[in-house]
Amino acid sequence: MAGNEKGVAIVTGGGSGIGKAAAHALLRDGWRVAVAGRRADALKQALEESGAAERGLAVPTDVTDPASVEALFAAVTAKWRRVDLVFNNAGIGAGASPEDLAIEDWKRVVDTNLNGVFYCIREAFKVMKAQKPMGGRIINNGSISAHAPRPFSIAYTATKHAVTGLTKTAALDGRRYDIAVGQIDIGNALTDLAARMAKGVPQANGEIAVEPLMDVNIVGQSVLYMANLPLEANVLFHTVMATKMPFVGRG
Repeated sequence: MAGNEKGVAIVTGGGSGIGKAAAHALLRDGWRVAVAGRRADALKQALEESGAAERGLAVPTDVTDPASVEALFAAVTAKWRRVDLVFNNAGIGAGASPEDLAIEDWKRVVDTNLNGVFYCIREAFKVMKAQKPMGGRIINNGSISAHAPRPFSIAYTATKHAVTGLTKTAALDGRRYDIAVGQIDIGNALTDLAARMAKGVPQANGEIAVEPLMDVNIVGQSVLYMANLPLEANVLFHTVMATKMPFVGRG
């Protein structure tokens, strides 16, 4: 890309929360952005709220379905001819103690948080190594749970630890194609899903405690910072968190 021309991005889970904040940050910075997710209405609304919908594309996608992911990348390359950035953000949880976690819920979390990220990495590699100029960037949403678990989060935490393995290996395998792969680990961003933390959530010592939250748009700016780096540089791991949340010293 010449000069200050921005690239083409795909954001999964782009209809709400962290994905929407990242998509808005990219769109307002001049990127062309495809937002992917299961709810077409939420994707359309996210683009309209950005103030830059003319540079957006809503692609209803189920990341647990390899064919749906292939269709996502096909739609983006048909419109814009390339993919410069993928933010693998789609994710779900299932709160339960191990003995109470239903097998179908375990599989659902693994399918979304682990398999879905792999399917997107797989398609991104195919496109990025073949396009001219070659290369691109992949950012995986690892979460603080890629480092330290919360109580009753065995499925979510296991998959987020696994995402770290995907990040490291893809970063290594991507070198020959000028594909930079990094991970953003987010702690306590104010979204609809995280709002419960303001009312109190279980702690490692068994207590219930209120936890500080940060503006989700700070996360969007962090993704934008990583996205705008030249491909000769990579942030392998980036942690952005509410300053006073219980992570350092957790437990």
